[in-house]
Amino acid sequence: MNWTIIPGFGVAGNFTGHLEQAGESPDFVTVSTKDANAPKGIFPFYIPNLNHPYLANNPYSNDTIQLFNHTENHQIEPEVSILFEVTYQDSQIVCLQPIQAFAHNDCSIRRPGAKKISEKKNWGADSKGIAQTGIALDNLEANGTLDRFKLGCYLLRDGVLQKYGETSWVKDYSYFHHTLLDWLVEKLNHQQDHGPLENVHQYLQAVDFPNQICISIGATRYTELGETTFLQTGDTSCVVLYDAHQYTESDIEQHLLDGRTSLPNASVLRQQVIGPTA
Repeated sequence: MNWTIIPGFGVAGNFTGHLEQAGESPDFVTVSTKDANAPKGIFPFYIPNLNHPYLANNPYSNDTIQLFNHTENHQIEPEVSILFEVTYQDSQIVCLQPIQAFAHNDCSIRRPGAKKISEKKNWGADSKGIAQTGIALDNLEANGTLDRFKLGCYLLRDGVLQKYGETSWVKDYSYFHHTLLDWLVEKLNHQQDHGPLENVHQYLQAVDFPNQICISIGATRYTELGETTFLQTGDTSCVVLYDAHQYTESDIEQHLLDGRTSLPNASVLRQQVIGPTA
């Protein structure tokens, strides 16, 4: 997969409790949603060939997270990302067709007071994680493929594997299935620049309406350890999207301890954390 040409967007606030744990809920006090369970909005994290100070940096990596500096807190954000084929009509998106789902690390710097979400998402190469292998999809229907999958997140530090995120059913996202697809289409077409959010349609227009995009659909909740522990050089970040009808949590944990990066019916993202270049 040539990720250098795939624009990346993320969904904020699509799993109950995550924004509060990440200390980001105050950023959205001026953002209204159509119902209490709706995500807060969509943000860009990579727009290839865009004239922009940071969004044009290719952040995708399947094996490395590079810290931006040693003074700010960097935190794993375990997510499912979906590669979509995009259909346009009169410069508007009319259809998002899911192709593959991936384990994704929307790694973020915790920057209180940042004006836009995207300011915390892309600080250069190896600042975002996406697994090398995805799960084939042809729809997001209820009772479809991803409804039997779970998302797990772990931190491997000094040889000890610890749960960093609560293992969660993918179907427990606040917005999923057709509700999510309809919401994404509406936001990609019409979201306005307001508060921490941006007009994302202008980015699609600026790069001539790409026929494929990647969307990370929201971070799940942290464990107590994940909420209070930040990445250090030498850590290993692990996010796994797996068929829960085939694997137990114990199976996954053992595979990670064994160093596995490929499993049938799973998308495994294992990233070594390295220090900043300067």
